[in-house]
Amino acid sequence: MLYLDMIRWNRPAGWLLLLWPSLSALWLAAGGFPGWHLLGVFVLGTVLMRSAGCCINDVADRDFDKHVKRTAHRPVTSGALSVRQALGAGALLALCAFGLVLTTNPVAVVWSFAALAVTLAYPYAKRFVAMPQAVLGVAFSFGIPMAFAAVNGGPLTPARVWQAVPPLAWGLLFVNLFWVLAYDTEYAMVDRDDDIRIGMKTSAITLGRYDVAAVMGFYALYLLGMLVLLKDRGLGWPHWFAIEIGGVQALWHLGMIFRRERGGCFRAFQLNHWLGATVFAGIAWGLHLQA
Repeated sequence: MLYLDMIRWNRPAGWLLLLWPSLSALWLAAGGFPGWHLLGVFVLGTVLMRSAGCCINDVADRDFDKHVKRTAHRPVTSGALSVRQALGAGALLALCAFGLVLTTNPVAVVWSFAALAVTLAYPYAKRFVAMPQAVLGVAFSFGIPMAFAAVNGGPLTPARVWQAVPPLAWGLLFVNLFWVLAYDTEYAMVDRDDDIRIGMKTSAITLGRYDVAAVMGFYALYLLGMLVLLKDRGLGWPHWFAIEIGGVQALWHLGMIFRRERGGCFRAFQLNHWLGATVFAGIAWGLHLQA
């Protein structure tokens, strides 16, 4: 139970936030349903890597988390699990995810090392970067180039490594950063008082009284960015409709975070996976109608 608690097994919102952009990219790269093999690789791989990331994050933040109300009782922070046990679990989970990548192609394997490097870097960005949520955005968006590499990859050559990940993939990664900034700023707003006291850097602290306006701006940039990037992909009305529903959800979140109350901000963060699911549904439906 301690290990399950460490990987947030009963809180699926975290891996769902990773999953929907990856599946959107997978459908776009494949021009529709990518097949059960790649779907299984990315669903299971997302759960495994998010779980491994929780282990690494809890080890990196164990001395800070004890001073934060929400995280003080995490297994590593409280001493119920040792650093060695947490790192061992994280390594095992990451190796299982790597095993899944090995079933795809050599190009995807190469890109998986870049994904791992960003995952390892994020927990320490909170000590040095004023907006560490941007680093998290890269980590949480790296399933996008991985999806294109899994579909387009082939024999391992330097040219093929780059050709397998087209400009569209990098555009989707860049746009997805704004969604991550939106929901992780909501998350950071929950712990702002504690983070100020212990000297942690977060976007909620950096943005100050402009936090709510910034969150709404991030949502707008994400949704408009998805419209612009995919306007020539022939997705039709399902994509437009999904973006509109996403905008309604963003306004719903505004009502939850407007007063900056812990409960409202945390609930807004938890519900963000529905926005990602909506955008994915619009893409998948639009591609299905093309077939």
